[in-house]
Amino acid sequence: MTHPALLSIVIPNWNGARFLPVCLDALARQTYTPLEIIVVDNASQDGSQQLVQTQYPAVRLIELPENRGFTGACNAGMQAARGAFVALLNNDTEADPGWAAAVVEAFNRQPEIGIVASKMLLFEQRDRIHTAGDYFTVDGRAGNRGVWQADAGQFDREEYVFSACGGSSVYRRAMLDKIGLLDDDFFFSLEDIDLAWRAQLTGWRCLYTPRAVVYHHLSATGGGVTASYYDGRNLIFVLVKNVPAALWRKYGGRILRAQFRLAWEALRAWRGAAARARLRGMLAGLRGMPRMWRKRRAVQAMRTVSAADIERILSAPGVQ
Repeated sequence: MTHPALLSIVIPNWNGARFLPVCLDALARQTYTPLEIIVVDNASQDGSQQLVQTQYPAVRLIELPENRGFTGACNAGMQAARGAFVALLNNDTEADPGWAAAVVEAFNRQPEIGIVASKMLLFEQRDRIHTAGDYFTVDGRAGNRGVWQADAGQFDREEYVFSACGGSSVYRRAMLDKIGLLDDDFFFSLEDIDLAWRAQLTGWRCLYTPRAVVYHHLSATGGGVTASYYDGRNLIFVLVKNVPAALWRKYGGRILRAQFRLAWEALRAWRGAAARARLRGMLAGLRGMPRMWRKRRAVQAMRTVSAADIERILSAPGVQ
């Protein structure tokens, strides 16, 4: 008799005690029960550790000695996870009771699937979309499909997408064993896109399934200046590491023009703290290019699909 596969759920936490009860209580209501729940705490100062230990004794708590960012916390949890499937779930989310069952069923149905993306809706506006899977465009931009749109059934079809948002992404352990975990150099932001690039380059697919629903407090534990800095830096990291040479030759001009537009928009909004942070991030991205170039060699060496196969997965430049 085949036993149901274990789903490990890794929740990175930094001073999120006010969100954890909703998140953990929702996981206790899942209809799929072979679950391992791991909270990885980034040296919180708000009593998060005590809350988990006293109120959720069945939850495994990993306490890090300092804040290692989203990537550091997630990697610590993923390394400790024992499941055949490993989910990353933001601490400021509430998973629908059928969420775990939906993602495991998708994996079991399609063996070529390495990543499952959920339908994420806004916590306070549950008819409004945060993301229905993530896209990546030929001119080098990443984004959430359907962001801010009313949920009117336009994303009710299961389909392949480029990536899953790291706030509710689920990975096949067999894939992670081959392509690696999150890149710790990213710290926060676009680490999910970077991992999806490695997945796509090695022939794994990402499936968006609308039956896996998660509600999210948007930017509750990150955003503003911090997000702008890491968005600016890490997009350059993604482009240097992952885009195959053939696609750079074909779309390099569009990619560079898109980066110049982002820089120009930030310069025009210079008085805004977020705009200045974006520019600082882009400069940091340029400074980090030699390190990413060294990583690029390993990433491109593992590629098993053609550049044309990757091109078919990318979205048109005008996608929002």
